[in-house]
Amino acid sequence: MSRRYDAYEHYDKYEDYEEWFDPMRTDRKARRRRKPKANHAPKKRKEAIIEELADHLVELEGGFKPTYTPSRYEKAWLIASLQPFYEQAIITDVLALVKGGKEASVYRCAAHPSTGETLLAAKVYRPRMFRELRNDRLYREGRGVLDADGHDVTGGLHRDRIMRALGKKTEFGVQVAHTSWLMHEFTTLKTLHEAGASVPKPFLAAENAIAMSYHGDEAVAAPTLNTVTLEPQEARRVFDEVMHTVEIMLEHGLVHGDLSAYNVLLWQGKVTVIDFPQVVDVHRNPNAGALLHRDITRLCEYFARQGVERDADAIFGHLWRRYLRRNPEEVLADLSRAPGWSEG
Repeated sequence: MSRRYDAYEHYDKYEDYEEWFDPMRTDRKARRRRKPKANHAPKKRKEAIIEELADHLVELEGGFKPTYTPSRYEKAWLIASLQPFYEQAIITDVLALVKGGKEASVYRCAAHPSTGETLLAAKVYRPRMFRELRNDRLYREGRGVLDADGHDVTGGLHRDRIMRALGKKTEFGVQVAHTSWLMHEFTTLKTLHEAGASVPKPFLAAENAIAMSYHGDEAVAAPTLNTVTLEPQEARRVFDEVMHTVEIMLEHGLVHGDLSAYNVLLWQGKVTVIDFPQVVDVHRNPNAGALLHRDITRLCEYFARQGVERDADAIFGHLWRRYLRRNPEEVLADLSRAPGWSEG
């Protein structure tokens, strides 16, 4: 059996060619923001890099040849990310890109019959060199570092090494942070789905991707709320369903941390809350109250435009007292002292 090609190692080796392998490379503003890299050694011509990647792709693909045709520069990391789902009988094909983002892209996939589904979604985190996690310390505070099995490694024998690597952002530290970020999303989805929250059902996590339930049909993915206009009666029902999931999260000591109309799906009347990598521990993260208040405020602002007026401060106060047994006035006072707070 031929050795599988490590696409990520290859990318790290040729990181000076970042924009050539970036599926979002048309974002010119992002490119202008990048700092120039020190030129310590002669670079290979881009044609040589592309040919070298192409040669390895033949070995990498094996029997996994998706219907979806990615760009040449997207192909290596996409197939490397989704190959485990193919090998473990979770998906049989990749059909389309349904959402591109700075940190991850989501693909519509044909599900393997053993899953009991027709379609699945695969959320593929962008390669380490492409990801731009901003203010991640805000979310990481007070939560453990998870390994690929979802186990917290901060209390183990290698804690000091891991924490030093994270602090210095060494290559190992970057990989640890990457894995932990992904596994926090996967474990959160598993916990919340089992608790009856309106979230995607997770199927499997790989080194760089999560397979989960798909919401939509063969032609189009479920839209996010920010693209939808609701009648007031429907808006009230949707608001209540979203807040029900917020309450289930609080019951499990969790706050979404980045909740808004942009990460709530609506399909045939069914609500699904998505995107949980930045989830915070409400008991251990001192920013949890401010993040919860921001989540609720963003939701109330959207639903006000749909004809549903809700008092974000009052809702926050009620939830904070009910689930935390704490005085919400302390959090609200802190926010009033920093009215422009919008971290994250």
